[in-house]
Amino acid sequence: MIIKKKDTWFKMLFEWKSSVLPQLLPRLLLLLLFSFSVVYFRPYLIEYNLHINPAIFTLFGIALAIFLGFRNSVSYDRFWEGRKLWGALLNDTRSLARQSITLINDPAYETKRENFINLLIAFVYSLKHQLRETNPDTDLKRLLPEELVAQLKEVHFKPVILLRELGIWVKNVKAENKIDSVTQLAFEENLNKLSDIVGGCERIASTPIPYTYSVLLHRTVYIYCFLLSFGFVETMGWVTPFIIVFIAYTFVALEAIADELENPFGLQPNDLALDTMSQIIENTLLELNGKKITPVQNATTYRIT
Repeated sequence: MIIKKKDTWFKMLFEWKSSVLPQLLPRLLLLLLFSFSVVYFRPYLIEYNLHINPAIFTLFGIALAIFLGFRNSVSYDRFWEGRKLWGALLNDTRSLARQSITLINDPAYETKRENFINLLIAFVYSLKHQLRETNPDTDLKRLLPEELVAQLKEVHFKPVILLRELGIWVKNVKAENKIDSVTQLAFEENLNKLSDIVGGCERIASTPIPYTYSVLLHRTVYIYCFLLSFGFVETMGWVTPFIIVFIAYTFVALEAIADELENPFGLQPNDLALDTMSQIIENTLLELNGKKITPVQNATTYRIT
């Protein structure tokens, strides 16, 4: 995720790395060349009446802008819901770690408490890797016993299995009479919240915006941009290519941003910073347990609430 303070209005006009312009540049250059060719053959287009009334583009452009605005709103809603789920993940794991520390006062439980907190951290990393379809082995091996790591290798829904292990830990503590039934229920409520978070994240990741809708909007945007040259070639002349590219940049960039935000758990520049979030959650749980933490890059500018 791009985390950057806003520059002055003038510097933002030339922002490069933090925009979608680099990935759009080949398309815009193609459109520029096409517009130049349309202007070059302008006399023939006018002679054979192949130009288009620009009023049509004005009306159609307004409708297209409305559809793009709706598309971006839907994508941002998915992005923000993902962000809220990971904010809730921080809060609920903190609550569970605090409960394991304050509600079980037996000093002999220090090792078991550490195992519980490591299970929570492993749960966070396994959820991140499941959403991104990446390999979690490195994180799991440093946090979990070898037997459990081997068991998880054959499992697809690793966060759910780790939730089961967390529940077994709580059941064993209750069986040893270290907590009462009310305290056990408090643990279970927070574990259920973690289960809801997993389900919410899976819902976003497995239910994209209908492909047919995306294809329709994609085609419409590009057909509109390429036909624009025929609408303005008669009145604007050689200025036409530059005006067309500017208009096209607005429409195409909006579509590209919506595509990035549609899956907030991906690896694109504007997706959620799950690596940073996971490390922040790990550090806050370790600090709750009195352990030293490692600095998080961009921790001063990226906060989870």
